[in-house]
Amino acid sequence: MRRFAGAIVLAALFAASASAATPHEVTIVDGAVTLHGTILLPDGEAKVPGVVLIAGSGPTDRDGNSHIRGETLHNDSLKLLAEGLATRGIASLRYDKRGIAESKVVGLDESTLRFGTFVADAAKWTALLAADQRISRVVLIGHSEGALVATMAAETMRVAGVVSVAGAGEPAAAVLRRQFHSGAMPPALIAPAEATLDSLAAGKLVAEPPPELLVLFRPSVQPYLMSWLPLDPAAELAKLKIPVLIVQGATDLQISKRDAGLLAAAKPDAKLVIVPGMNHVLKTAPIDRAANVATYSDPSLPLAPGLLDAVAGFVEGTR
Repeated sequence: MRRFAGAIVLAALFAASASAATPHEVTIVDGAVTLHGTILLPDGEAKVPGVVLIAGSGPTDRDGNSHIRGETLHNDSLKLLAEGLATRGIASLRYDKRGIAESKVVGLDESTLRFGTFVADAAKWTALLAADQRISRVVLIGHSEGALVATMAAETMRVAGVVSVAGAGEPAAAVLRRQFHSGAMPPALIAPAEATLDSLAAGKLVAEPPPELLVLFRPSVQPYLMSWLPLDPAAELAKLKIPVLIVQGATDLQISKRDAGLLAAAKPDAKLVIVPGMNHVLKTAPIDRAANVATYSDPSLPLAPGLLDAVAGFVEGTR
């Protein structure tokens, strides 16, 4: 019995050692802009695979937390994913998007940003991680809008694979319309929101959107939206000649299993994983909207079971 107990202790110590990882703060200087990120590198000298974690739409930071009108939806989804991957011996780089959190730019002219800006930034971070002598290969993991960023960045450079987590399967205009009608927007605002979206999709700026819609359609963000709306995630994914994993949560209120199906149809050799009970912030949640949304602000909740195994298994299988 004593020998058995000793074996348990040794096994626990070995597991703790194997999963140990040290975070390193890193920066990229792009002209007058400094972008900030974190590399989580498993301890030791052995070469390991690495991933770049790319956050979703809006003011979302490297940890997966969104900062909206002075409030933070604190769930730590991407931080938890990075830490989970480290326990599997996989390095990660996650970063604050340009203009967000520590990558905030004083005097940033939001009207100059385009979707391609974030694709180019993702490519820069990928090159930085790939240059580390301990990284054997790099896989891009994009969450939500970040899935399309990852896909398009992979079109421009050599990576070992792409993981789309809760990625849309059709152009953003269609996704936004679905979300407008899903209960995310007051019914009285749906018609003016759709009218504004129609104008932007047609390439026409809206000088005075309804005040209630300024967060979504403020004039300074409209050029960015116009650069994003025409992009078709399924068509972009079909261009890739590398391994692809498509992961979708079954209780995601923002992106549906239909989206995952559209992506899989466009890339027939991709692996598709539906995670039971997983919502948009990668936590276990019911389909009930209020209870589901409550998880967006609860960092104590772990990742939904099945997500880490799916992602880590895919990365481990790349070459």
